[in-house]
Amino acid sequence: MAKKRLKIGVLFGGKSAEHEVSLQSAQNVIVSLDKNKYEVIPIGITKEGKWLLSNTSNYLLNANNPKLIKLNNSNRKIVPLNDEVRIKEKIDVIFPVMHGPFGEDGSMQGLLKLAGVPFVGAGVLGSAVGMDKDVMKRLLRDARLPVGEFVALKFGEKVSFGKIKKLLGLPVFVKPANMGSSVGVSKARNEKEFAKAVSEAFKYDTKIIIEKFINGREIECAVLGNDTPVASVPGEIIANQEFYSYDAKYIDQGSVAEIPAKLDKKTEKKIRELAVQTFKALNCEGMGRVDFFLTKTGKVYVNEINTIPGFTDISMYPKLWEASGIPQSKLLDILINLALERFNKEKKLKTTV
Repeated sequence: MAKKRLKIGVLFGGKSAEHEVSLQSAQNVIVSLDKNKYEVIPIGITKEGKWLLSNTSNYLLNANNPKLIKLNNSNRKIVPLNDEVRIKEKIDVIFPVMHGPFGEDGSMQGLLKLAGVPFVGAGVLGSAVGMDKDVMKRLLRDARLPVGEFVALKFGEKVSFGKIKKLLGLPVFVKPANMGSSVGVSKARNEKEFAKAVSEAFKYDTKIIIEKFINGREIECAVLGNDTPVASVPGEIIANQEFYSYDAKYIDQGSVAEIPAKLDKKTEKKIRELAVQTFKALNCEGMGRVDFFLTKTGKVYVNEINTIPGFTDISMYPKLWEASGIPQSKLLDILINLALERFNKEKKLKTTV
């Protein structure tokens, strides 16, 4: 007798500047899930926040063009809380591939937890602190992990260019605190560029961070697991642009990924250990990609973690695991099993005194 296929809801899109990246990731995940093991149910969320229940044949428009890719808004609308029972009956595990706010920041994870549906990736806390670069860096600093110097600024607060120059030197990077995929990120070398960068970052968040420039190689390392996470071989991003921008990542592919990165054994071991330590310090589960800077003197700095890393056909997370001996189809199996393992473990906890 054939084993019953698990129903996997792939959740993508959302109210985020990273909406289109999410569509590309979802497309790759849906193609790579083993159809002998899983019945795949695409669930798209529009930029306005409407939920659409789709099928694998018509969930995207212009699917092969990163500049024009769109969610097919003609699919059947559902209301997540009203349809909670139906979703629970219909879906065994949710695989969220939503990047940025409202998908990667703990809000969606909280909704899924309330609905009692197992889901892939970090829980509410890990997602929230992993998304907020200010909180993330403070927690890592408290855990005595190496992070670069930075200043956080909330909307309405003022800081002079002179003070930033004195504290961090020049140039600096200015970023929205809660955003990924290099959206809203600028490099500032002078006062005029700094003012423009601050204005740009505040378009995407009510809090921004200003980071000291670290002149180093960009190294990325993937982490996989719940209680006993493991790290992949590290890879290096060699950007053809001035920094690894949104366009370089997803539109014109203006970068080269070298996997595995050319590192001596001692440095590779250090990066893999730091990746796992970062993952644990931020209370992450399931998956995460930790990004580093490696200076010419051999100093390693943790830049950030991505708790829902990209799954596009050029994304580093699946490529790093492939180079470590785990092909993407098997990687997705492991992530789904980790989601069920955590859900079953939490289900045993007492909810009454």
